[in-house]
Amino acid sequence: MAEREEPRGADAMPPQSEFAKLAGIRLVEATLDRLVCEMDVTEALTNRNGVLHGGAMMTLADNAAGSVAFINIPASKSNTTIEAKTNFLRGVKVGDTVTATCTPIHRGRTTLVLQVVMTRSDGKQAAVTTQTHLVLDWNGEG
Repeated sequence: MAEREEPRGADAMPPQSEFAKLAGIRLVEATLDRLVCEMDVTEALTNRNGVLHGGAMMTLADNAAGSVAFINIPASKSNTTIEAKTNFLRGVKVGDTVTATCTPIHRGRTTLVLQVVMTRSDGKQAAVTTQTHLVLDWNGEG
């Protein structure tokens, strides 16, 4: 049986992507077992009803889950989201901050399953996302 490679670890996480910066996502805490990031709700991120757009919330969830997956796999690997499911529970108004807390549910050799709980500043859950990530043997060329 092949020996399993060690995970990258939080110290190896690269800076936020330009897309995450555009959305205003800030990393607050990162460990192998938990990652927390925040996003302020601005007019640019709202839907026509004046609350945080579901796509913006999915961006926050995907950023958090992808980051947890990335630090939990070996440096010789990469990852990609292959499934995402979100339950939207409450709206989030302009001026509020959404906090995303991601925890791994399953860490396998080929897949990771992650849960992201997103809360408003009043502590109420706004959405819950479950994602599955595929671990890739990727040399960065394709």
